[in-house]
Amino acid sequence: MHTPICDFGAPAPDFKLQGVDGTHWTRDECVGENGLLVMFICNHCPFVKAIQKRLVEDVTVLTGNGIGVVAIMSNDPNDYPADSFENMQLVAKEKGYNFPYLIDTTQQVAKDYDAICTPDFFGYNAKMKLQYRGRLDESGMQENVGGMKRDLVDAMLIVAEMGEGPVEQISSIGCSIKWS
Repeated sequence: MHTPICDFGAPAPDFKLQGVDGTHWTRDECVGENGLLVMFICNHCPFVKAIQKRLVEDVTVLTGNGIGVVAIMSNDPNDYPADSFENMQLVAKEKGYNFPYLIDTTQQVAKDYDAICTPDFFGYNAKMKLQYRGRLDESGMQENVGGMKRDLVDAMLIVAEMGEGPVEQISSIGCSIKWS
């Protein structure tokens, strides 16, 4: 599935969700001084699996530039056991996730954000207004690819500096969210 184009200026919905660390996180606890990146990911999706290492690398760059980052898993783990909370904990530890990884058990947060696939990226400025909804990079499902355009990082660095995202954005592609 492909995500819709960015709805510039849309507000970031609030949430309070349990993280793999046992803590309940709110949107405001995840925000950095220059904005917030909300990522909808999961454990089983081949698109997400292909980018896990790059996600960790890119989050290091973004948090170093004042962008807070959080990942939310909204799939129904009853139908997709690989996405269970216990497996989220294992994947987060194994992959060295350097961001809160939260479970959306009611799927309401995914609905509030209008998330449709994994991965789905929502980049907000410091005023919590949407400025980026696009892909991570041009790799698709390829792993360990170097020298490519880093759409998400480049866009969010512009958001951190200018408060506005690029006009041209390429939508993310991934597996649909697995609704109950």
